[in-house]
Amino acid sequence: MSKKGMWSLKLTTASLVLIPAAVAINFIGKSFAGVLKLPLWLDAIGTVLASMLAGPIIGALCGAINNIIYGLTMDPISFVYAITSVAIGLAVGIMAYNGWVSSLWKAFFVGIVVALVSAVVSTPINIGFWKGQTGNIWGDALYAILIAHKNPVWLSSFLDEFVVDLPDKIATVMISYGIFKGLPKKLTVLYSNDNKTETL
Repeated sequence: MSKKGMWSLKLTTASLVLIPAAVAINFIGKSFAGVLKLPLWLDAIGTVLASMLAGPIIGALCGAINNIIYGLTMDPISFVYAITSVAIGLAVGIMAYNGWVSSLWKAFFVGIVVALVSAVVSTPINIGFWKGQTGNIWGDALYAILIAHKNPVWLSSFLDEFVVDLPDKIATVMISYGIFKGLPKKLTVLYSNDNKTETL
């Protein structure tokens, strides 16, 4: 398959079914984390899973649609974080296409990369809307310490985001990887070919 194939978009029946399913999984993950008061978000499991199955374009679409729906129904600020969700979908989809979800350790590395991508994209948004904070008690405690020690706002904000994103995105990718590997072959074959993402 060519690299062009990775970026082409063909909305097959399988893809159209996957998108709402992925959005629902995102909501379940976010609700689960909220009910248990976990210091994580777990709101991108569906996006990551869709990216593993169907590639970067479908993954990015799932992420954007998730934030749009959440923004319309729960929290309007979610709209701006659609940019982060799109970046996550693209990053995972590209790495999955290139064989980075073929083992547990590779998936772990994908989680680290996704955490970096998420933190880089989210930091300017956090600075613009929340003066650099994330609303997460762990991250914001670190932010307060760093600011008190006269560190730059951008660095304090990035580390605030990253200290939460790192465990969150590793957990998200590992959960998605577990689901991905547990799916029956007759389902995954609708999306994949030789462990690489099918042209969609």
